[in-house]
Amino acid sequence: FPIAGHFIQNTETNPVYAEEITEEAEAAASGKICWGLKRGSNGNPPEIGSRAVTLLKEHNGLYLGDTRDKKIYLTFDEGYENGYTAQILDTLREKNVKAIFFITGDFFEAESELVRRMVEEGHDVGNHTMNHPSLPDISRSEAENEILELSRQFKDKYGKEMRFLRPPKGEYDEKTLTLTEDLSMRCLMWSFAYQDWLVNKQKGPDYALKMVSDNLHNGAVLLLHAVSSDNAQALGD
Repeated sequence: FPIAGHFIQNTETNPVYAEEITEEAEAAASGKICWGLKRGSNGNPPEIGSRAVTLLKEHNGLYLGDTRDKKIYLTFDEGYENGYTAQILDTLREKNVKAIFFITGDFFEAESELVRRMVEEGHDVGNHTMNHPSLPDISRSEAENEILELSRQFKDKYGKEMRFLRPPKGEYDEKTLTLTEDLSMRCLMWSFAYQDWLVNKQKGPDYALKMVSDNLHNGAVLLLHAVSSDNAQALGD
């Protein structure tokens, strides 16, 4: 089920969702969209509700790269530090791979050395808002402050713009996307995720590697969480 922008499975291989991917479900909750997907198989991209994708694309948002190319894109959400980001950065540097790290205000303030490494080692640092609210649930001015305050602090310290926004909890609406465009940013969702954020239910690096490898598709944008010990250990492979 899509909970807080993530997924809960009733089995390891057959994910089910609280909302069917239908126009009716997508139109619920006063225009709020909770990003959810049904994983593809045999290298195919996932199924995602048409309204969710159409609205995202209308506002220059992304969730998938070019499906003609055998490329994948690594993105890591960073709400707090669990001791694995440095290891992830070490692996990315060793493999000469760049990623996007979506940070919150708390992470920016508490983990300045890790953020500095991200910048100095050539990664993109994306905006996950100051306080991680559901943006559709607050006013436009409040949402603007959530995004802009983090972007301003980041630019003041590192002289760089935040180019991408990942809406907290995977929730957005037209207001969120219009605001993102107005701030010259792009909303970046994802085409694969799994339960890697459950820090007390890690299943080992072999499981993480299999989950990712079995669900790869051209242009995949992987949502990974840096709090996962499994991700950190499996990333090199």
